[in-house]
Amino acid sequence: MAGNQDMRDASETYTGFLSLLKWGTIVSIAVTALVLLIIA
Repeated sequence: MAGNQDMRDASETYTGFLSLLKWGTIVSIAVTALVLLIIA
C-alpha cells in the first residue's frame, strides 16, 4: 500500500496534469480558430 505522502504527491501530479491538459486544449482551440480566421 502506498504511504500517505506518496498518495498526496500522486494526487498533486494528477491534478497538475489535468490542469495542463485543460489549458492546452483551450490554447489549441484558440490557435486553430485564429489560423482559420487568417486563412479565410
